[in-house]
Formats: sequence, C-alpha cells, structure tokens
Amino acid sequence: MFELFLPFFLLVLFFLVLSVIWRINARKYISSDTVASAYDAWTQDKLLERLWGEHIHLGFYPSRKNNIDFRKAKVQFVHELVNWSGLDKLPKGSRILDVGCGIGGSSRILAKYYGFNVTGITISPAQVKRARELTPIDLNCTFQVMDALNLKFEDGSFDAVWSVEAGAHMNDKSKFADEMLRTLRPGGYLALADWNSRDLRSHPPSLFEKLVIKQLLEQWVHPKFISINEFADILKTNKNSSGKVVSENWNSYTNPSWYDSIIEGMRRPFVILTLGPLAIIKSIREIPTILLMNWAFRKGLMEFGVYKCRG
Repeated sequence: MFELFLPFFLLVLFFLVLSVIWRINARKYISSDTVASAYDAWTQDKLLERLWGEHIHLGFYPSRKNNIDFRKAKVQFVHELVNWSGLDKLPKGSRILDVGCGIGGSSRILAKYYGFNVTGITISPAQVKRARELTPIDLNCTFQVMDALNLKFEDGSFDAVWSVEAGAHMNDKSKFADEMLRTLRPGGYLALADWNSRDLRSHPPSLFEKLVIKQLLEQWVHPKFISINEFADILKTNKNSSGKVVSENWNSYTNPSWYDSIIEGMRRPFVILTLGPLAIIKSIREIPTILLMNWAFRKGLMEFGVYKCRG
C-alpha cells in the first residue's frame, strides 16, 4: 500500500520544499533598489542570457502553427512592435530612448536594422556593464544607469521612446508615463509593451486568482499590475500626449513564450550544468512562476498590453 502512495508523497514533498525555497528567496518589491538588485543578480550569473539570448522579453509568434525558434521570436517581437507603433516611419539617425533596456538586445536591433541613435537606460548597473560589453563600437547605442521615474534628460530630447516589459516594475504608473512623454518631442512616437492584469475593478479576482497575483508580484519584484485600459487612460490624459492612444492585447502572439522559456533549458542542458549546482536550483526555482504566468495569461487574468501614441 505504501508503495502505491510513495510517488504522491514524494511529489507533495517536492512542492513543499520548493515552496520553502520560494518564500526564503522571494523577490518582493520594496523599492527600486530591490529591482536593481534582482536584475544585477540575473545578469551576473548569466543564466538567463545563456538560455534565452540577449532578450529577456517575450517573443512574437505569428500563429500557433508557426514553428519559430524562441530566440528568433524575441527578435521578431522587436520588429513587430516597430512596425505596429509607427517607428519604422522615422528616418535614420532618429534619437530613441529605450526605457528598461536590459542588456541592450532591443537597443542593438533598433540601431542595426533601423539606423537609430539609441540611448538605453536601466536601474541595474550590471545590465549597463553587460550591455556595453555586448554592443559593437560601430552601433549608435549608449547605455546609462538611470531610474525610469526620474529621467535625467531635457524635455523633448527624443524622437521616440521605447519600453518593453519595464512598466510592471514601476510603483507609480502615472510618473512612469509622465517621464517618458516629457522626454518625447512633440509629434514623436511612443512604443510600449507591458504585462497587465485584467481590469480587477470591474472583474474582481477570485481567492485563487488573488493568490496567483500575489505570487507573480512577489517572485519577480513587481509592485502592482494594472489593466491595459487603465494605463491607456493614463497616457491619454497626460499633458504631453496627443490624446490619441491605441492599445491592444497581444496575448495570442506572446503566450507560447512561456512554455518555450522552459523548453530552452531542455534544449541547452549543458548551459545549466556548466554553471554549477546553484544554477540548477535557480532554474528549477523559476519553473513554477513561469507556469503560473502561462496560466494567468492563458486564462485572461493577465494581459500583454501594447500601446502607441504620439507626443
């Protein structure tokens, strides 16, 4: 009888241990310093870079039948957002601000394929260091450590502002929008993509959904999520915005990324093994959060919002 229940008990034990690890190593948002520390750690161990490449953001999959490589999907996402937002209409040499640039993957594409002069900013010193290491000297890309809620640029400094999956780390969404639109020249382009929740005011979460959201916030240093419509309204009412804001939900295009991000570890097991036992633990630790993210986006509790507007 015991032998029949042994696999079940081992599975329960595994998840109990994993739960303890989660709680001990939770990356709960406290301030922008906790965001910087988390991204410093992710960058310095190079686990994500070796598994996922130069882009930490999700990929773009034109259709579910399209068998596109995970890393190529991430590059494709950049091109899709450029075309959708209108940045492709800007001439070469246009000044672009990449807010939350990571290790510079998107910045390099914007400079290489579109001829833009790109300034990337991130709260993480380790990311800036790595972005500079990865960027060829012939690309017009520069990187700086800077808080997105306190940009050190003059009003109207840029022809376009670009930001992918950075806003979820901002505790003040209005200030986030203020700073981006303030530094955007009149008539300039804003292109933004972010993780959002559904409108929890009109569709309150169940008890289980509340637990899921809490876990997603605490594991990846997010202070709070808001809906696509809520952030679109923030952009529309900003004094530096034209008021013409277009937003869409790209869940169907980006959701395959979640499973692919796990599969990458199976495709490249030696990447994890060569980094040592700690890398194995870190990899396993992320899987439950990734699966929760997949579930939340697939069920509509979370939404992948894209936004475009003019200054």
